Amino acid sequence: MIRSLITPQSTDLHIAIPDNYIGRKVEVLVFTYDDPIETPKATPDIMAQFWGVISEHTTEEMHKHVAQSRAEWERDI
Repeated sequence: MIRSLITPQSTDLHIAIPDNYIGRKVEVLVFTYDDPIETPKATPDIMAQFWGVISEHTTEEMHKHVAQSRAEWERDI
């Protein structure tokens, strides 16, 4: 892999390809180095997103597990 940072002086850029790259697919990217990389904002998962994805039986089992876990939080240790 070859990676270089340059400051272009014109709109043309000429690059030399190494001999061992000839006949192979190469990727050339052009972007400014100081531009911030935007990442998509994650949306929180809500139960409504899972509507119809799991069965009623599984839903009941999950509710039982949550209820049991919450009951354990409230017990004296």
